[in-house]
Amino acid sequence: MHFSELINFLQQGNSGLESHYLADDPDLVSGASLDQANPNQISFLEKDNSLSSQLDKSNAGAILLPPSEDLRAIAEQKGLAWAVLTNPRLGFAEVLGKLHPEKRPLSGIHPTSVLEEGVVIGDNVTIGPRVFVGKGSRIGSNSFIHPGVVIYQNVEVGEDNEIHANAVIQKGTYLGKRCVVHSNAVIGSEGFGFVPTENGWFKMPQTGVVVIEDDVEIGCGSTIDRPSVGKTLIGSGTKIDNLVQIGHGVTTGKRCALASQVGVAGGAQLGNGVILAGQVGVANRAVIGDQVIASSKSGLHGEIKPGQVVSGYPAIPNVLWLRCSATFSKLPEIAKALRKLQKELHN
Repeated sequence: MHFSELINFLQQGNSGLESHYLADDPDLVSGASLDQANPNQISFLEKDNSLSSQLDKSNAGAILLPPSEDLRAIAEQKGLAWAVLTNPRLGFAEVLGKLHPEKRPLSGIHPTSVLEEGVVIGDNVTIGPRVFVGKGSRIGSNSFIHPGVVIYQNVEVGEDNEIHANAVIQKGTYLGKRCVVHSNAVIGSEGFGFVPTENGWFKMPQTGVVVIEDDVEIGCGSTIDRPSVGKTLIGSGTKIDNLVQIGHGVTTGKRCALASQVGVAGGAQLGNGVILAGQVGVANRAVIGDQVIASSKSGLHGEIKPGQVVSGYPAIPNVLWLRCSATFSKLPEIAKALRKLQKELHN
């Protein structure tokens, strides 16, 4: 696809095209990182990107740039086609989607799939080989169910969903519109509920459901548990990475982002726009305010006020944690000096 065609496409997008230079209007087949791109590939730079020094060495055919006269001049000197965008990363994502459009098979139900009594299938639905759909479940129009998916009884899958191979959607789960569930994710599994007794653990029946609102994406191997009563709720627009565990009765707000190996214990509440970096742990019944950001491996307990950036275990404000972490390596020296001072005082 020629760069001029991509420019026309970007003009209709949301990345804020400001200006462009076609050079020789290269024919582009894919995208690549700045240091690996060849003349048939497109790359991008963000504002204050640490890789900006590599622009002069890049062999890319075209580049998406932030508003910068210096970067634009370097690109022109190299004979690169360029486009200046308010948000080059978003523009790159839009371009990749255009260069690599998704190819879906024709709709239909594979003959090896099993649909039990009372299943309702919408229009233009694709159900791949060896899919199982339990009694009373509904699959909304334009949904794509990949091979090996298991959907239990009384599950509702909304319109325009994609469920990848070997995912499991357990009984009573509600999946909104335009959601993506990746391979081996399990939604609606039993919450970890046991009552201690003199004779051991007594299992608490998990009779609740999981509700996934619209535009949610759930990564490979992630699990979202149903509660003993009530519901576990994942707010619209939330993005969940691979290998994330969300416990029974958890509620997330809208547009949250949970990175890999995050664990959210039962009953925790996350506000809107919460970002949890990799391996963050959220304690049972913790309350996390809107727009909170937690850095990797943080442990969140109790209540975190809206808008805070926190780090450490237990989590404290990030600025304080940075000061503390700068002191960690000096602790042996400080302890030695303190012991010496104590000895001098006692003498």
